[in-house]
Amino acid sequence: MTRTPHDQFAKLCLAGFLEPFGTAETSREITSEVRQVDVWFEPDPAKFRTSRSLGLLGRMVETRCLLEPFRNRIQVDHILDCQSKLNDVRLELFRKAKSEKIRLSTADRPRLWLLSPAISPKVLQGFSAVEDLIWSSGVYFLPREQRIGLIAINELEVHLDTLWLRLDLERDRVQDQAISELMRLPSSHPFRNHVLERLSNLRTALQARHNLNRDQRGLIMTLSPLYEQWKAEVLQQGKQEGRQEGRQEGRQEVLSNAVPALLKLGLSVEQVAAELQVDVDIVCQVSQNLEN
Repeated sequence: MTRTPHDQFAKLCLAGFLEPFGTAETSREITSEVRQVDVWFEPDPAKFRTSRSLGLLGRMVETRCLLEPFRNRIQVDHILDCQSKLNDVRLELFRKAKSEKIRLSTADRPRLWLLSPAISPKVLQGFSAVEDLIWSSGVYFLPREQRIGLIAINELEVHLDTLWLRLDLERDRVQDQAISELMRLPSSHPFRNHVLERLSNLRTALQARHNLNRDQRGLIMTLSPLYEQWKAEVLQQGKQEGRQEGRQEGRQEVLSNAVPALLKLGLSVEQVAAELQVDVDIVCQVSQNLEN
């Protein structure tokens, strides 16, 4: 189960990046006991040829895999626990293949990726993890047959290919840099709005909490300009679509998209109605229909 807003943000962000290219499932339960894989991904060959927009993340998920993002630096026990999840999933796939009388090739075996803000040399040495600069600095692999990769976010090269990983999981200087890069992306970028919405939701979730630590307060301050930018874009889009579709058939469909987005920003029903220039009763009706 997701325990913090940061965990929820990371899992939903990763799943959102991957959904256009295959099947991404968050909080996937493992049948051996009540445990969950943060993100389980199976690429769709028909869609995955366009995955280059994901950069390094796209390379990581070219085959079925488990993605385990960590907010804090991973320790030995974290790797061992995730390795156990990988083995459980592998056995599950072998049982399924056997029941269907098909052979599970080595290439079909899942890979595990652990994403950490940083990884200590002691942990890397303990697992005989070796950096592979062909992939990128900060990408380490355990011995080949274990099919486990470790990503040290703070060591990744700073360019667009690594942006989605640096946005999801790091804090302070690295995350600030990534957010700055995100804000400079054109509005037409395929993943920009997805990340803006997730980061705005993260900010809202953090603000609702009490006794925030210094890192969390700093993150709220960092996210505030981005939040205001996304809010302004959502409001503007809602106004435009509301006015346009008010003169056309299909208005209900547009309201169904605009109303929940504005409500998630914390606006009241009356404020949403004013922004979309519609009656309060219409907003209430749309909201009620969506709940049902």
